[in-house]
Amino acid sequence: MLNQFKPYQISAFNAISLLLTGGYGYIQSQTPSPTALIPVVFGLILLILNPGVKKENKVVAHIAVLLTLIIFIGLLMPLIAAINRADNFAVLRVLFMILTTLLAIISFVKSFIEARKNKNQ
Repeated sequence: MLNQFKPYQISAFNAISLLLTGGYGYIQSQTPSPTALIPVVFGLILLILNPGVKKENKVVAHIAVLLTLIIFIGLLMPLIAAINRADNFAVLRVLFMILTTLLAIISFVKSFIEARKNKNQ
C-alpha cells in the first residue's frame, strides 16, 4: 500500500492530519491548553519542509524525519492522558495522528533504505 505513494506525499498527508486533527482537538476542547497546539505547529513545519522532501534534499528529509519521530513520541503522552480520562473521542483523534505519523516514519525509512541500495549498486 505504501509503495504507491512517495514519502513527500505521505509526509504531506501526515502534516495535514496533524494540522486539522490537532486544531480540531484544540477548538472543541472545553478547557483548551496551548500544548494541544503542538501537533499543529509540527504539522505546519512539516508542510513547510515538504517541498524540500519532494526534491529529495537529504538535509531537509532528515530534519522532517527527526520532527516526525519527535511528534510520534510526543503524541504518546496525550494518548495516555486521553485513555486515563476515558475520553474515547480524544483517544481516536490521537491514535489517528499517531497512525499517520507512523506511516510517514515507515515511508521515510523505506525511502532511505532504497536510496542506500541504489547508491551501493
